[in-house]
Amino acid sequence: MDSDADLLHELSPVAEQLLERHLSNAKEWFPHELVPWSLGRDFEAGEEWEPSEAPMDEAVRSALFVNLLTEDNLPHYFRTIDGLFGIDDAWGAWSKRWTAEEGRHAIAIRDYLTVTRSVDPVALERARMVQVSSGDVPEPQTVVDGLVYVTLQELATRISHGNTGRLLGDRPGRDIMARVAGDENLHHVFYRDATIAVLEVDPSAVVLAVDRQVRGFEMPGTGIPGFAAHAKAIAAAGIYDFASHHDRILQPVVIGHWRLESLEGLTPEAEEARIRVLRYIARVGKAARFLTERRQERADGAPPTRTGGAAALV
Repeated sequence: MDSDADLLHELSPVAEQLLERHLSNAKEWFPHELVPWSLGRDFEAGEEWEPSEAPMDEAVRSALFVNLLTEDNLPHYFRTIDGLFGIDDAWGAWSKRWTAEEGRHAIAIRDYLTVTRSVDPVALERARMVQVSSGDVPEPQTVVDGLVYVTLQELATRISHGNTGRLLGDRPGRDIMARVAGDENLHHVFYRDATIAVLEVDPSAVVLAVDRQVRGFEMPGTGIPGFAAHAKAIAAAGIYDFASHHDRILQPVVIGHWRLESLEGLTPEAEEARIRVLRYIARVGKAARFLTERRQERADGAPPTRTGGAAALV
């Protein structure tokens, strides 16, 4: 295609169909009905948060902290999404509908965390100020790169929210995270199938974007204070790790839905990119298996039996 605008215009009928499908599948829900308000009480000025009031695995607490702050960065994600897709047709309608649905997530999660005292509210607010003030979000340079990235990111977010909810010890928390994960899955499906439509028009452009976005993929939230430590804890708990990324994203989406291995009519550059990204996915799978084995050995109390593994991605 000659330009992003031409591509969006050509695929406007597809976007309209996907938007209509999304609206028919999306279920209305209300954050205030899910939050256990009766558990709440006032925070006195200067009162220190006490984690024992909401006992849970610290990795789960990290996941709640990171998940909420990621949702808080919505203004900057909208800026990016609207810049890529925000023309005045179905694409623009989608970017606005997506924003409206995403806005519920921070509302519901924050209210839940506040009334249950599951995280330190002072640390949370300070981190929110840092995160939103920095505006640190991925900035795909083309429409195709954007579609590929958000397909992967929305699914990764769904997995993280869903796994976090399943590890919570209370029903309201599980229900809230399940609702949020359900929204994220519908968003993922829209972007995944929009990318399939691009494959029909310009498969080489998609393969080149897949190569860039898969090999450079980062979970949203890299601007959150202490993100690396939180991410390490989240991975160690199996909430979101190499195995999740390989088995539930790269394999089913890139190899399955987008049929990367069997695409035809690629340019020489795209063919090289396909080989490169397939090799990378294989390395991610190898690292995932190694780290899963190590985690199981630690859980069983057995000494490590292998070395290396994670270095396979280097």
